[in-house]
Amino acid sequence: MAAILRWVERNSLPVSAWEDPEKVDQVLRAIDTRLDGKQAAAWSRKRNRRILNVVMKHAIRRRILRANPLPKGKESTAATKTTNAVDKRSLLNPEQAAAILDQIRRRPRGGERLHAFFSTLYYCGPRPEEAVAMRVGDVTLPEPDAADQWCELLIHTATPEVGKQWTDTGEIHEQRDLKGRAEGETRTVPGHPALTRILRQHIEDEQLKPGDLLFQGESGGILAGSVIRRAWRNARKAVLPPHVFELPTGRRVYGNRNTRLTKWLNDGIPPAQVAEWAGNSVAVLLATYARCVEGQLPDLKRRLEAAGDLPEPPSVG
Repeated sequence: MAAILRWVERNSLPVSAWEDPEKVDQVLRAIDTRLDGKQAAAWSRKRNRRILNVVMKHAIRRRILRANPLPKGKESTAATKTTNAVDKRSLLNPEQAAAILDQIRRRPRGGERLHAFFSTLYYCGPRPEEAVAMRVGDVTLPEPDAADQWCELLIHTATPEVGKQWTDTGEIHEQRDLKGRAEGETRTVPGHPALTRILRQHIEDEQLKPGDLLFQGESGGILAGSVIRRAWRNARKAVLPPHVFELPTGRRVYGNRNTRLTKWLNDGIPPAQVAEWAGNSVAVLLATYARCVEGQLPDLKRRLEAAGDLPEPPSVG
C-alpha cells in the first residue's frame, strides 16, 4: 500500500493545479469520458462530479484549498441532465412474463427454486438484493383452507453483491439496511394468491426451516447474482422473438420490479400505498413511473365530464 501511495504522489499534480481554470476543465472532460473516448452516461457523469465536489469540500475543510474551483449553479449541471424515468419499452406484458417464468421453471437444474425467486420479484416487486436476503420466517402464509389466500412478505434487509475486494468480511455480498430507509426500518408487501401457492410448494419441496434463506443457491448459500442473471437471460432469449429480445423488454432482472410497480399504479392503487410497498418516496415513485401509467384516460374523461360544463349565461332582457 505504501508503494502504491508513493506512486500516486509521484504521478499526481500538486493541489495548486486546481487554481488553473484550464486544468479544471481538463479534469471535468476526463471524468465525463469513458476509457474508449466516448462520453459517459449522464448518470455516471453526474455521480463523478458529485464525488469530485465532496473531495473539494474536504480540501477546503483541511485548508488545502481556499475555494471550490468547480463550476457552480446551472453551469455545473447543464451537461449532466439525467432522468430516472422507466422506459415503457422495458416493461413486460402478462403473456411475456408468464412465458419467461414457465421457461425458468422447466430448467433442468434448480428451475423450481429459481421460479419461486423470480415469481416473488414479479408479484411483489422487491429489489433483487432484498429478495435474496429474505428468510422463510419473513413470509406469512395463510392456512391452505383459509378464505383469504394472500400472503405477506416482510422486507427488512438487503444483501447486494459488491465483490470480495469491497467488503470487510471478504464475502461477495454485504448485508445492509433497506435502500434509502432509516436503520432497522422494515416494510410489508402483500403477495398474490398465485405467489402463495408457489412459495408454499417451494418451502415444502426444499424442506426449509423458518431461519433458512428463502431462496438458496445449490450449495445452500446466497443465490448468486451470476446465476440469477444467466437464468433470466437464457429464459428471455428462449421465449421472446428475436426482434423483441433485442429491445429493452425485460432485459434486466430489475424489470420485474418496474413491471409490478407500474401495474399497481395502472390498477388504481394509490401512489402513497405503492410507494410504501416499494420502499420509495411518493416523489421518487411518480418521477420514475408516471410516464408508464396508462389505461386510465377513459375513466378520467368520465370524471371530468361529470363535473359538467359552464352554466348557461342569463338571458339578456
